[in-house]
Amino acid sequence: MFRPDFDPQPTLRGEAIHLRPMAAGDLEGLYSAASDPDVWAGHPATDRYKRDKFEPYFAVLLASGTTLVAVDRRKDEIIGCSRYYVAPDMPDSVSIGFTFLNNAYWGGGTNFEMKRLMLDHAFAAYPGVWFHIAPTNIRSQKATGKLGAQHVYDATLDLSGTPSPWMCFRLGRDDWRRVVTDRATSI
Repeated sequence: MFRPDFDPQPTLRGEAIHLRPMAAGDLEGLYSAASDPDVWAGHPATDRYKRDKFEPYFAVLLASGTTLVAVDRRKDEIIGCSRYYVAPDMPDSVSIGFTFLNNAYWGGGTNFEMKRLMLDHAFAAYPGVWFHIAPTNIRSQKATGKLGAQHVYDATLDLSGTPSPWMCFRLGRDDWRRVVTDRATSI
């Protein structure tokens, strides 16, 4: 369970994107963002670009009641999503994951902006945030490291219906503040 002072499905606005609660009507827009095989190339579910594989995933995200869709503010198009969740081995903490972005948004500041919005919101209620990344997902491991998160341990966890191995990363509030400050001074 989330803390009572934490809203797991807020609307968050950034400069280039905004995050809003996922709705059933977002299937087409989210599938459009997910339908390129490159989006899932480093992910354990490499075939999730196929509609018959994506729709069950969408249903899980929607049923969670904690998924946020990322919308390109300039184009007013859905470009990906992420969600908050409580991991079974950290019941008093918050985690961020189930994230993907259309590959046209890789390599720039979009993932950082999405995580900045979500982390700032989470750190208003929690002192730390967890990320669970598949051992084969090198892209996400690197991106999480750029946020300042540290790999703390490995575990087999059931995060989405099947126990799987995960690399568990933690980011503390103070470490996050340093990353944000360092990034602002380097621009």
